[in-house]
Amino acid sequence: MTTTTRPPITIRMHPADNVAIVANDGGLPAGTELPGGLVLREKVPQGHKVALVDIEQGGVVRRYNVPVGYARQPVPAGSWVHERITDMPAARELQGLPMATVSAPEWAPLTGYTFEGYVNADGSVGTRNLLAITTTVQCVAGVVDVAAERIRTELLPQFPRVDGVVALEHTYGCGVAIDAPGAEIPIRTLRHISLNPNFGGEVLVVSLGCEKLQPDRLLPPGTIPVRDARQPDAGPDTVTLQHESHIGFMSMVDDIVARAKPILARLNARRRQTVPASHLVVGVQCGGSDAFSGVTANPTVGSMADLVVRAGGTIMFSENTEVRDAVEQLTSRAATPQVAKDVVRELGWYDDYLERARVDRAANTTPGNKAGGLSNIAEKAMGSVIKSGTAAISSVLPPGEKLKADQKGLVFAATPASDFICGTLQLAAGMNVHVFTTGRGTPYGLAAVPVVKVATRSDLARRWHDLMDVNAGRIADGEQSIEEAGMELFRLLLDVASGRKTWAEHWKLHNALVLFNPAPVT
Repeated sequence: MTTTTRPPITIRMHPADNVAIVANDGGLPAGTELPGGLVLREKVPQGHKVALVDIEQGGVVRRYNVPVGYARQPVPAGSWVHERITDMPAARELQGLPMATVSAPEWAPLTGYTFEGYVNADGSVGTRNLLAITTTVQCVAGVVDVAAERIRTELLPQFPRVDGVVALEHTYGCGVAIDAPGAEIPIRTLRHISLNPNFGGEVLVVSLGCEKLQPDRLLPPGTIPVRDARQPDAGPDTVTLQHESHIGFMSMVDDIVARAKPILARLNARRRQTVPASHLVVGVQCGGSDAFSGVTANPTVGSMADLVVRAGGTIMFSENTEVRDAVEQLTSRAATPQVAKDVVRELGWYDDYLERARVDRAANTTPGNKAGGLSNIAEKAMGSVIKSGTAAISSVLPPGEKLKADQKGLVFAATPASDFICGTLQLAAGMNVHVFTTGRGTPYGLAAVPVVKVATRSDLARRWHDLMDVNAGRIADGEQSIEEAGMELFRLLLDVASGRKTWAEHWKLHNALVLFNPAPVT
């Protein structure tokens, strides 16, 4: 048996770049001669940058044809370029930006693509049929967990068309300055998660009774269309654990289980229907990023995003700090000057939020990002924003808000970059399927929506073969084009929206909901 050694492979993102990344598994040793005759002066790990020309001290390190760093020392051609020998560029000011200056792409509508979804009374479409149990406060979480397990074991077998039970546990609800500026964000986030399309308009609330976030504040009359049409003055279907009718722990659990049964019956009566791809509401996100994120997986997602927009659907991209350094791209691609102003408003608010804690966007990058070849947030942002594709940005959504029925196309949903908080806020916005790219690897999942995970490298896809749904590393391997990968991902999304399980669903992997609360805790 013979082993084939791949020739040295480097990837340069733009002809003006003075660095390229090493694509070979395991990196390349010192003395390796690259195509063109350049010899490596030192070992360069996979995904890390090599200087293609001599870079003087203070000189620009250019990738994606933008400055991603400045050399702290002279960097001879063939050297390893990493965060310890570079300084991060300053953030672009939010004044004097190009506002809606780029024309939207002229492309034909994409027709004929459909999926099998659950049509809701408000016109939204679910990709799963789930019973949600909303909680007003963390205090009730243990009781809800016991009740949810009983529902799964005792009731779900009677209702085979219900996909599962989701307890919307969180750490909010009491011990907080609930009337302070910023407190509206976690409240509306939890409210809108409760109305996610995958829950069919059915809401069961579990309250303690003495908490600050009372059920009628969380879900005022008129916020649950199905419930309000059936019993207009009843408010949400609520179990209050402190109610005098509850004698002992099991009576609380019994009450929750009993209240769940009629809801399950209504959910079980639902059927999947053929709907156009315009009903896709896709949240896109990256986590555990590496230098390949902006080369393979994120461009694949961007290509898919353009297909969804052409089909009349909705794409949400987010992660404030991971697009902040690409702000000029965002404002110039805005559909109107007002949308551009909305982008600036949200990113400016987040700048101020970080400033209050005396941190800046540099706090974003992780040890794993750097080990994967990303020197700083400026470089990371250039690869992150590619997930948004090339469509005009049609609207901007503040954190915790829910998409309106007419908010289609490419939407900037302003969220922190934290995987868990971003996913939670995209759930609140109304996504019905999630796409998550990773280079370092993460078993991330959400209980409320299917999560399609895209690997940036073939090595990760091979090692995590039963966690990654798509291998975008084939692009770097020369086996697939970005456009081919984008169409493959688009078709997979339609299958997943129709009921095909992702690996995260197969293993029942899901992360906790993490509400973004910029207000004080008392």
